[in-house]
Amino acid sequence: MTTHDIATDTATADICTEAEIQDLVHTFYAKARADEALGPIFNGMVHDWDEHLATLSDFWSAVILGTRRFTGMPMPKHAAMPNLKAELFERWLVLFGETTDALPNRALADAAQEMAKRMARSLWYGYQLSRDPNQPLTELRSPAHPEPHPEPHPEARPA
Repeated sequence: MTTHDIATDTATADICTEAEIQDLVHTFYAKARADEALGPIFNGMVHDWDEHLATLSDFWSAVILGTRRFTGMPMPKHAAMPNLKAELFERWLVLFGETTDALPNRALADAAQEMAKRMARSLWYGYQLSRDPNQPLTELRSPAHPEPHPEPHPEARPA
């Protein structure tokens, strides 16, 4: 490990505590489970919420703090779900943004929001590719820009 790695790890570790991540995960998924659009999907797919919340806390700890407790593979699980739509990923981002906007720890909020945008986009792209790899990928709308879905991005599909 280099000095740069140690400095980066220390800076990352200073973003938040494990307790703050756990609180973010529990608060957000309580909202998602109660949401009219997302609740039926989450509640239909997750059978042990205590276990799932622990897994999600490990996931966000890995993403935000660089811990290595999470070992799952989210993409295949999301790709296997039937009937997902861009609007559901966008709704997820809106709720996530509302949750992180309420956090007193701005460093955690900013880092989590940025990672959530990347993850939602990646999962949405993966979902589309799993359904029809020959169709152009569509973009997710930004929660701050509720205009109709943009045309497929011409470079969004690998060559």
